[in-house]
Amino acid sequence: MIIRPHGSTRLLITQPDHAALAGRIMESWAADNFPASPRRPDILRAIAEHDKGWLDVDAAPLVDPATGNLLDFIHAPDDERQAVWPRGVERLAQTPYAAALVAQHALEIYARYRPEALWQPFFAGMEAARERHLRRASLSLDELQRDYLFVRAGDLISLTFCNGWRAEQTIDGRYRVRLEGDELLVAPDPFAGRIIPLEIAAVEMPTAACSTAAETEETFQRARRVRLRGTLRGNAGSGA
Repeated sequence: MIIRPHGSTRLLITQPDHAALAGRIMESWAADNFPASPRRPDILRAIAEHDKGWLDVDAAPLVDPATGNLLDFIHAPDDERQAVWPRGVERLAQTPYAAALVAQHALEIYARYRPEALWQPFFAGMEAARERHLRRASLSLDELQRDYLFVRAGDLISLTFCNGWRAEQTIDGRYRVRLEGDELLVAPDPFAGRIIPLEIAAVEMPTAACSTAAETEETFQRARRVRLRGTLRGNAGSGA
């Protein structure tokens, strides 16, 4: 779950909804020869469905039992974060290149945990899944690593908007992403001058902690559903 501060409340956005927004964003990506790529349909599917492993987890907010505070996708327990990725990869098994890209995404976003012994089975499993699906797709690791730019770009642009991050983000040292008010700017412009509307569903929750997980789930189910809206555009200059 993504948890975005919102005045005196907070907005909760599911990971699958964030991924779907990333897919819609990348449908407009006109740079890096993406429109002509023969793998574009599979790449777009990987982007739009890369967080499907969170579906069951995000049916209700995760709660820290010690404090009653909600846990976002960054602070979820390690076992939850590790378990979502094999599920997500296998949901894409009928599109093996998309599955391989999602396995690569898991390896990239958790790279900081590689030295930790408790994460070694996770990395071994994701590498094996990536190689298995790459073989089924008859594509190389070099091709996948080049195409991963698009997965990373869609994910980071969508996350910046959904989380309301104000710090500038960078994509492979090539693109800069900045949120100003409700407008998201990417430089240099990868969208060929297009202005892209952004919209995503959210649940508005109070900031006060609930006493139990059951109370949290009940509050979540009864909470007001809202739409978070903004725009996305490129900046032709070298900085957003």
